[in-house]
Amino acid sequence: MKKLVMLVMLALSVMMCSVQKEEKNDSKAAEGQLPKKVVIGLDDTFAPMGFKNEKGELVGFDIDLARYVTKKLNMEVEFKPINWDSKIMDLNSGNIDLIWNGLTITPERAQQTEMSKPYLANSQVVITRVDSNIKSKADLKGKVVGVQTQSSGEEKVKKLGEDKAFKEFKGYAQYDQAFLDLDAKRIDAIVIDEAFARYIKKIKEDQSKKPLYVILDENYGKEEMAVAAKKGNKVLIDAINKGIDEAKASGEYNKISSKWFK
Repeated sequence: MKKLVMLVMLALSVMMCSVQKEEKNDSKAAEGQLPKKVVIGLDDTFAPMGFKNEKGELVGFDIDLARYVTKKLNMEVEFKPINWDSKIMDLNSGNIDLIWNGLTITPERAQQTEMSKPYLANSQVVITRVDSNIKSKADLKGKVVGVQTQSSGEEKVKKLGEDKAFKEFKGYAQYDQAFLDLDAKRIDAIVIDEAFARYIKKIKEDQSKKPLYVILDENYGKEEMAVAAKKGNKVLIDAINKGIDEAKASGEYNKISSKWFK
C-alpha cells in the first residue's frame, strides 16, 4: 500500500512539473519574452529535413536552419523525436515548443497552431519502382499505395477522393517503412514529399549504382512548409520569422539549402 501511495505521489509530482513548465513558457510568451530554451519536435527519419545519419546524429536542412535561428535568438535548442501523427497533440500539451520538420501549411494546421511564414516550397509526388508500369496517377487505380499517416499527402489524396480507386491506401508511421515495402514489392507506389523522394532516390541510387525509382511528372499539387508553435504564441513565431529572414539575408539559408538539396 505504501508503495502504491508513493507511486501516485510521484506521478502527481511529474504532472505538476509539466504543468508548471507549460505555464511558465505561456507566461513568458504573454509577457513578450522568448524562452531560454525551445524543444523542437520532429520525425527523425524525414530526410533531408531532419534525420539520423549513420553515426546516429541528427542532421538535415531543418536541423541546420533551426540551430542557426535559435543561436541568433540566444535560445538553447533540443530536438525531440515524436510520433508524427500526434504532433499537434504534443505541441498543445507542452511536450514540445515547436514543430520544425518539413511541416506543410494547411488550413486545419493554421487554425490549430501559430504558424510561421512559408520558408520552403514543396510538392506531394508519386514515387514508384523503375520496373513499375505506373506512368501516371490514373495508373494507381487498383494498386496498393503507401503514405505517411497524418501527412499532407494523405490529406490531399483523400480530399480528392482518389484513394477510393486504390486497392489499398496504406498508412505508415514513417516513410522509411514505406520504402522497405516498396522495395519488397508489397506496395506499388508512395505519395510523398518531393524533398524526401528526391533525396532518398539519389542516396539509394548512388549506393546501388543503378536506377531504382521513378518520380511521376504528375503530382498532388504545390505546397509550402512552415514552423508551428502553440496557438497564441505569436511572440515566438515572430522571432522565428525574423531569424529565418536574417538567414536568407546573410546567405546562410542558401548555404544550408545547397548542402541538402543537390
